[in-house]
Amino acid sequence: MQLSALQEQASACRLNRRTFIKGQLAVLAALAIPAPALALSRPSPRERALSFYNIHTGERLKNAIYWANGDYVDETLDDISFLMRDFRRNEVGAIDPELLDQVFSLRRAVGANNPVHIISGYRSPATNEMLARQSGGVARRSFHMDGRAVDLRIPGCDLQTVRRAAINMQRGGVGFYPRSDFVHIDTGPVRSW
Repeated sequence: MQLSALQEQASACRLNRRTFIKGQLAVLAALAIPAPALALSRPSPRERALSFYNIHTGERLKNAIYWANGDYVDETLDDISFLMRDFRRNEVGAIDPELLDQVFSLRRAVGANNPVHIISGYRSPATNEMLARQSGGVARRSFHMDGRAVDLRIPGCDLQTVRRAAINMQRGGVGFYPRSDFVHIDTGPVRSW
């Protein structure tokens, strides 16, 4: 990544220089080390927490510790799954913890502290079918139906910056929807559109 692109990312997210550099170094280090070696050599934080705001329901979760002491916290996973439920049908589906790890890493990569705005998390098959009929941009077999995808935005952070950081992570699918003002990430194969 060129220096000017890094500087653009920093200003887009209104980061201070030190926070930005730390985040970029972490991403570069993760890309440079093979995954098995990374798992053995990189110490994990003792806790992983996320803050969310669901734009459709107005519900919030602040600093929800979803991983602690080497394991996922079931009660918090349930709270997150509820917040990311299919709001159209009020149906809850379990959110993949790996997806939460992606969101956690993405937030760190862009140096954001703001709550992640959820546009769409879990979708029931009925809701997904309805959306697929209305739009050509909705996959008939969407990862949303398995709790393995989220459409999000991070306030204070340029959408292009979020997209680039997600693609650089190489951890799943990344979709870019600037007209609808969100980025899609999922735990499926690495790809982007």
